[in-house]
Amino acid sequence: MSFTGTETYVATDDLQLAVNAAITLQRPLLVKGEPGTGKTLLAEEVAKSLGKPLIQWHIKSTTKAQQGLYEYDAVSRLRDSQLGRDSAKDISNYIKKGKLWEAFTADEQVVLLIDEIDKADIEFPNDLLVELDKMEFFVYETGATIKAITRPIVIISSNNEKELPDAFLRRCFFHYINFPDRATMQKIVEVHYPGIKQQLVQDALNIFFDVRKVPGLKKKPSTSELVDWLKLILADDIPEEVLTSRDTTKAIPPLYGALLKNEQDVQLLERLAFMHRREQK
Repeated sequence: MSFTGTETYVATDDLQLAVNAAITLQRPLLVKGEPGTGKTLLAEEVAKSLGKPLIQWHIKSTTKAQQGLYEYDAVSRLRDSQLGRDSAKDISNYIKKGKLWEAFTADEQVVLLIDEIDKADIEFPNDLLVELDKMEFFVYETGATIKAITRPIVIISSNNEKELPDAFLRRCFFHYINFPDRATMQKIVEVHYPGIKQQLVQDALNIFFDVRKVPGLKKKPSTSELVDWLKLILADDIPEEVLTSRDTTKAIPPLYGALLKNEQDVQLLERLAFMHRREQK
């Protein structure tokens, strides 16, 4: 059992190696990289490739580690008790299973995605150390210990918004997804748009990588944004000469809203174009 990518996901050799190493070591795979480089999608494709169910836990700034284990609804139990309902006698009726509980007790090995772990409080990773290491946790309300039947394949994504604790990092196999080079990007485009004209791809990639090279950009366009931009170009049937001409006095590419996501970057390119026009006079 090894991951080699899928028909819809281009995985580089080093990424395949990282996934398979984490599976062999039975360690969580911690994946970092620029937003839009396919970190979340990786878990979906690993599950698809290996034929395993996927359980996703998307982390927010308010998410607590305990929610991944279970939550006890004491208020509902108290209300039902006051109403004389029989369900109140069994405390297990008021325990909601979290994503880790689901993954631990699944009938078969699953892929568990803990997505954007750096969004949570700094203590969040530390609060999951024992659970991810020993693959078990204790339910205080019932006195039961929930232990993984089959150790899940754990993939953890991070956008590097916060530094993760050393103790947490020691328990993970780490991989940084480098931004795709031109050859890899061509393969990605071909996966999304089979049979697309190669000249159109080359011209689009020229503009895309030129924009990424502009110093001072607040947010560089990502892989997913390139895919969206090409979709618009194909949908609007923009003539190839619009991309081929590459008028350097017009730094803003057509349909730039798919590539640039804030006004500062748009204004930056407009200023560069204005400066270039002045130099040519």
